[in-house]
Amino acid sequence: MFKIIKRIALVLALIVVVISIGVTLFVSLAPQFGAKPEGEDLIRIKQSENFQNEEFINIIETSMELDLSKLPDLMQSLLFPPKGKNPAKLLPTKWEEGNSTYIDSLAYITWYGHSAVKLEIDGKTILLDPMLGSASAPVSFMTQRFGYQEPIDFSAIGDIDAIIISHDHYDHLDHESILKLKDKTKHFYTALGVGSHLKHWGVPAEKITELDWWQSADFEGVKFTAAPSRHFSGRAITDRNKTQWASWIVKGENQNIYFSGDGGYGPHFKQIGEKFGPFDLAMMENGQYNEQWAQIHMMPEQSIQAGIDVKGKVLMPIHWGAFDLAPHLWQDPIVRFTAKAQELNQSFVTPVIGERFAVGVDTPVHKWWD
Repeated sequence: MFKIIKRIALVLALIVVVISIGVTLFVSLAPQFGAKPEGEDLIRIKQSENFQNEEFINIIETSMELDLSKLPDLMQSLLFPPKGKNPAKLLPTKWEEGNSTYIDSLAYITWYGHSAVKLEIDGKTILLDPMLGSASAPVSFMTQRFGYQEPIDFSAIGDIDAIIISHDHYDHLDHESILKLKDKTKHFYTALGVGSHLKHWGVPAEKITELDWWQSADFEGVKFTAAPSRHFSGRAITDRNKTQWASWIVKGENQNIYFSGDGGYGPHFKQIGEKFGPFDLAMMENGQYNEQWAQIHMMPEQSIQAGIDVKGKVLMPIHWGAFDLAPHLWQDPIVRFTAKAQELNQSFVTPVIGERFAVGVDTPVHKWWD
């Protein structure tokens, strides 16, 4: 009997070793994991005051430790989701609406779901966090995008002047999307270190500009500024916080736009509002939250307050409507966001996926999630 138990133990140990080797090789060789900053890139990053003890840090203390006593409830909600957690039908789209007009003094927004946005400003076409792929994970069978009535058509996306990447998480930086967009994009703007992923995927170094918090760059008259957010980064097992995360300001001749990226609530929103506000439109993270990680993702009510802090004239909820990445029901973020905005008499827009609207002119407030 002892020999049988020993053999079973050896077989199990061998299986564990084989799986471990397989996972290590997959993470090391699969291109979608990207690459950590090395060499001159790492030397440059280490000069940032926001990089300490070999990793990027937040402005205020930010913990990502889970409360183990609440872990069973969290696991149950993830493994046995309640009815209505994901959409029961295909989500509506309006890809063609409003795409023909263009007035130079206006800015236009098209939302692709989650945090992927097309911004047209001063004759430039800019994509922000263009995660347009089917799965926000390194493997295709995980975290599939919700079904759309008309799926995103890459061929319908014309030439891109600039792409802005807030941070390197899979639901914001997508390998598949970058491969399809890189040859039709003039330039990429990223938080510090994120350019290493892009270069690993074939984007020439001369087409990449990395900015630290509060740094700005001019792109043909449009000013891009990286600003703080309260979050973290990483795409694999060993690269936690090796690249930076940021929110972004896009200032044109007549329009000033804020894009929150990801992150928890903090004093940086008021700092941003004081330095760069007011904003004609503030796109605010709203979704994929839980009390277990409240320091790195805002609750909807905090998203409204953060939008007020940055002095957003009109708020637009992003980071919802595409993926199931948290225990809450898929409609919960927008229901809570709109309720709080109405309570505080804060202007907001809720465009349908694919609907193009003019900032400050059009006010698409559709209750399409019902």
